[in-house]
Amino acid sequence: QVQLVESGGGLVQAGGSLRLSCAASGSISSINAMGWYRQAPGKQRELVAVITSGSSTNYADSVKGRFTLSRDNAKNTVYLQMNSLKPEDTAVYYCNAIITYGLRVGGYWGQGTQVTVSS
Repeated sequence: QVQLVESGGGLVQAGGSLRLSCAASGSISSINAMGWYRQAPGKQRELVAVITSGSSTNYADSVKGRFTLSRDNAKNTVYLQMNSLKPEDTAVYYCNAIITYGLRVGGYWGQGTQVTVSS
């Protein structure tokens, strides 16, 4: 069993910063990729940023230059540093991980954390 536990959401004014954390736990052999998606009201869930096991990082165009995704392999944790936040960044942010455990590969989601940016 694998679990993703998120933290760090909240309310911030435009131009401010927040840092999200996501820790994976359980019977993990390796983490193939890990990152964040977000879903705003009435919109589809979209990729924000993802980092692979080879340390390749991919960002949505809308967050490039403002958000930074990093990871601590020893803790199976990723961090999303969000700077220069805009009201349009308001959404529920979901952690996602592709994890190998034993001979299986599975995709997992966190419970979501609310990020609200006020203008």
